[in-house]
Amino acid sequence: MFNSLAGRSAIVTGASKGIGRGIAQALARQGARVTLVAKGAQALETVRAGMADAGGEVRTAICDVADWDQVRAKTDEAAQAQGGLSILCANAGIYPQTAMADMDPGEWDHVMAVNLRSAFLCVKAAIPHFKKNGGGRIILTSSITGPVTGYRGWTHYGASKAAQLGFMRSAAMELAKDNVTINAVLPGNILTEGFEGNGPEYLAAMEASVPLGRLGTVDDVANAVLFLASDEAGYITAQQIIVDGGQVVPESLDAMA
Repeated sequence: MFNSLAGRSAIVTGASKGIGRGIAQALARQGARVTLVAKGAQALETVRAGMADAGGEVRTAICDVADWDQVRAKTDEAAQAQGGLSILCANAGIYPQTAMADMDPGEWDHVMAVNLRSAFLCVKAAIPHFKKNGGGRIILTSSITGPVTGYRGWTHYGASKAAQLGFMRSAAMELAKDNVTINAVLPGNILTEGFEGNGPEYLAAMEASVPLGRLGTVDDVANAVLFLASDEAGYITAQQIIVDGGQVVPESLDAMA
């Protein structure tokens, strides 16, 4: 689809499942060399083995993306192994659901560390490699929750995802001089393992709120990422693409009748 991605070097965080796995698979199918990053060694290896026929070169890196020393070391290793670095997909994220009245402050801090701090650390670690490469592409996985919508129990998650966009806009100003773009995808309700765990009633209710009449797939998100990672998107930075089947458009469910 995007010839410019063939042979490119990419890092995808949170790649052991869900949207991250889908992004990594899509990049590999386009011929990119991809490092899969996550904390679970067994899950990473399972994903890597399942991508054997995808094309491209695939390697894994066990890393706590909220730890600066680990992020810097694993980014350097990936760039050395893959002949540089040209694409960073900062996708790692968690979304525990807890009402504010019941939320321990430590849970708030943990969500911020995994969802927001990690994005900053990964971008910071990639900067010297992008400079050597003569440019690069950064894609953040944000969400409609926070930047556009809200949901009970996700004050920390929503805050972290909205903050990613504030980070993105200022980061774009610093990165532009080195021909590095940074953009974000904002998924809506995407059918992943974690999402399916909410149960059939929740899934049916969410599907009913989507004008296109279906829940999203990881490929729906991955295809937007492929575009933002490509040469074809070279004049786009500090922007966001909502991938939600139109969910945020109706004023109410009555508008879809």
